[in-house]
Amino acid sequence: MPHVDPAHLVELALGNDTTHDDVRALQHLAACGRCREELHLVTRVVMAARGVEEPDLPSAPPAHVWQRITQGLSESDEPAAPAPVDAGRHPHTASAARPRTRGRRTAGAALGLLAGAAVVRWCRRR
Repeated sequence: MPHVDPAHLVELALGNDTTHDDVRALQHLAACGRCREELHLVTRVVMAARGVEEPDLPSAPPAHVWQRITQGLSESDEPAAPAPVDAGRHPHTASAARPRTRGRRTAGAALGLLAGAAVVRWCRRR
């Protein structure tokens, strides 16, 4: 029996609607330790991603960091370009106090899930 497709494991971990393919996948999971472990890892990623809140997300680095990066990339003695401003994400702006919405939390969870799935896939290929 072939291994369960990683996309199907993600669907199972997310708890999405079950299909007739799930019966075969669950039977395979009962017999295959490798797929069972992969499902366990993906489920952990899903649970961690669902717990992500806006303060957990990275914030923009300070302006002096952008200046150093710009200087390093330009390889010249010219002054660095001003840092990009992302007022919605910087913790010292008034808009950082925006209320959390379910859509933003869901987006954060999806981002975490995708990052986790990429890590799992990268680890499997190593």
